[in-house]
Amino acid sequence: MAKLRISIVQYLNTAPLVRGFTHGPLRGKYDLSFTVPSQCAEALRTGAADVAIIPAIEYQRIASQGIGLTMLPGLAIASQERVRSLLLLSKVPIRQARRIALDRSSRSTQALVKILAARRWQIAPEFFEADPDPGAMLADSDAALVIGDTALRIAVAAETHLSPGPDREWLSTGAAAGVHGLGVLHIYDVVKEWWHLTERPAVLAVWAARNEVISVELAADFLASRDFGLAHLREICAQAAQELHLPESELRLYLEKNIDYTLDDENFQGLLRFFQESQALKLIGPLNPIAIAAGPASVARFIDFASARSRASS
Repeated sequence: MAKLRISIVQYLNTAPLVRGFTHGPLRGKYDLSFTVPSQCAEALRTGAADVAIIPAIEYQRIASQGIGLTMLPGLAIASQERVRSLLLLSKVPIRQARRIALDRSSRSTQALVKILAARRWQIAPEFFEADPDPGAMLADSDAALVIGDTALRIAVAAETHLSPGPDREWLSTGAAAGVHGLGVLHIYDVVKEWWHLTERPAVLAVWAARNEVISVELAADFLASRDFGLAHLREICAQAAQELHLPESELRLYLEKNIDYTLDDENFQGLLRFFQESQALKLIGPLNPIAIAAGPASVARFIDFASARSRASS
């Protein structure tokens, strides 16, 4: 039988989730491909992938097209209070921003920034997508959303030259953050800002599969791959430190403290809030039910927003 096709985001924060597939006992069982978040979602939508780590918001968007999707249980890329790899860099206090550039490879974080603009900062700026080049983005805007390893590199560089800003952001300089040619930078951690708004974690990405491939074995494999990765963080960070030219200790801090790889009840409540806020701003259409697959130690779940009830099924 042909191997199932898995589409994976090529960022450091995904590495623990797939370590069992790339370096562990599940190596070779699946056909793996690596890309940016928006393209993972596109691969799942078109059927080019059977399973993908997708921006959380894309679960609703793909389901709205009548494509049957199921989340794999217990798995997510989430964060509470501070993430460091999702940054809004601004040349002015964000409440004064009139034009914001958004990394075009992002989907969920674009939505988070739009929610924060409307609900927390109470601004209505012009948004536009751009390639992930912070200097070029800020040359043509007041603020820029930067994600992934690029944002993490900026955070690590800037953190040695930070001071608190008036709106609970951080102040640094372009030179300290590695974004040359700029003076003072206002740095907003998107997850921290979401926490200030909602007091909920942010669920940034989920594993989702097309309904026809769902099985308990599949869920068990993805859980096992994550657990293998979390047991081998030292090796992951040592390799990434060489590739990203960042201190291994900072990468360990990031993966151990800033990222949460579970979809526990607290994270799930954050996900529901994100969907509801997105729908209220018409970033997605009517809310579709959420299906979560059965796992080796859990039953399948179905969450219907219309009835606001969660029920278990065998």
